[in-house]
Amino acid sequence: MFEALGQGLLANLAPSMLLLVLIGTLSGMALGAMPGLSATMGVALLVPFTFAMDPTPGLVLLGAFYMGAIYGGAFTAILVNAPGTPSSIATAFDGYPLTRQGRSEYAIVGATMGSFVGGIIGVVALIFLAPPLASFSLRFGPQEYFWIAMFGLTIIASLASGSLLKGLIGGLIGLLIATIGIAPVGGDVRFTFGDPMLQGGVPLVPALIGLFTVPEVIRLIALRTRDAQMADDSGQKAGLFGMVKDVLGRPVNLLRSSLIGTAVGILPGAGGSVANLVAYNEAKRASKHPETFGKGEIDGVIASESANNGTVGGGFIPTLTLGVPGTPPDAIILGVLLLHGLRPGAELFETSGTLVYTFILALAVSAVMMVPVGLIAGRGLQRGVMALPVRYLAPSITVLSIIGAYAIRSSVFDVFIMLALGIVAYLLQRVGIGGAAIVLGLVLGSIAETGLVQGILTSSGADMPWTTFFTRPISLVLIAMCLISAVWPMLQKRRAQRTPPEAAPAVAADRAEND
Repeated sequence: MFEALGQGLLANLAPSMLLLVLIGTLSGMALGAMPGLSATMGVALLVPFTFAMDPTPGLVLLGAFYMGAIYGGAFTAILVNAPGTPSSIATAFDGYPLTRQGRSEYAIVGATMGSFVGGIIGVVALIFLAPPLASFSLRFGPQEYFWIAMFGLTIIASLASGSLLKGLIGGLIGLLIATIGIAPVGGDVRFTFGDPMLQGGVPLVPALIGLFTVPEVIRLIALRTRDAQMADDSGQKAGLFGMVKDVLGRPVNLLRSSLIGTAVGILPGAGGSVANLVAYNEAKRASKHPETFGKGEIDGVIASESANNGTVGGGFIPTLTLGVPGTPPDAIILGVLLLHGLRPGAELFETSGTLVYTFILALAVSAVMMVPVGLIAGRGLQRGVMALPVRYLAPSITVLSIIGAYAIRSSVFDVFIMLALGIVAYLLQRVGIGGAAIVLGLVLGSIAETGLVQGILTSSGADMPWTTFFTRPISLVLIAMCLISAVWPMLQKRRAQRTPPEAAPAVAADRAEND
């Protein structure tokens, strides 16, 4: 192993390989920053260009592109409240409020350093823990995936700190939207109103753009100006070095979120869209000041971005060792491996060890390159957006949103879905129901439904099939996590109510000094 690891490191230090990683990272960041153009789509589009290349540089290019695309989604999530990829959903929760406070550069630094740490930890786990962790992931059946989805839905209790009832209503709306189309198990057609375009369900990316971006565009047009606090933060006293130091001074959040991302990435089918939400919830649950989340808390941005880049390395663990893709882009890269006659498993590491470790270490090199490239490109993009007048900003965001919604299936119908959901989201926001809870229900609804139906079907021989959801050891652990996650915000609220009123100013002043 160590000999192949050394050879892979030397291969990555070659100028031609470094240039290839840089090209992949930059192009991935550019695609990820465009709403609607997901990492999966980008990797798929890049595959034909690698056919004429040798296996090693071809895989390195795909891996660097994937790593860069996952990170690139943070830019638009922070600057215009439009998650570039589903993996950046939670980044928008606090990234955009920071932009509205004139601290967008701080948010970009947090996203960059979080992505770097998450990417590195995911690669380390891939190198040293691949076989045992991949074997453990096979123990997850439909019941466990159902409880993972339930655990994700308990995040609503954290997101809806203002009104739990309104949060639950938003989650229920998302779950209802997730039922549109052909049932994932059984094939029943539901709520399509006779329109064949809805048989595939409501596509996630147009829904994300509609729920997050369109309400902000409407608000910009209605106000004809930015929010009062929107300002250029180029003169922030801390400076770039101070912001980087502040972010790296939160090692617990960085490490915890990266490990969550790696663990979720190992589970086939979960991916960054689940990992960033779970990590965000855990960061809020562990925080001493959870009330600041959703209002511009840098720990929320760090948690989301550390987790989604952690899934890159984590997702390759079952892909390379078992041939079971952890995430959709992994499935495409697995296909490239098979096209070159490389079969996943122990034999792959033994017979093609240099190739495998060159590819793995290229992911780490890409994560390192994201820091200088991301800070330079991110700060430039941030200054451009801040300087752009509203009369140009609103139409620009609208055009990008329409292109992103159309690009998924080359369908004008998806654009109408985006606009319809955007208008509904704007009206719901007026009554206090945010888009975050709706997205949670939409993302996790199909996972929960598939796990529930498959779990009952696989246990149909038992007298009471539903009992298998409460008797499997891993399910019991997940149930305990669900209960803790659901009850924790209530306990924090009670603790906050017991805090003497005279202590509140001191706590707020201490927090401001730490930030």
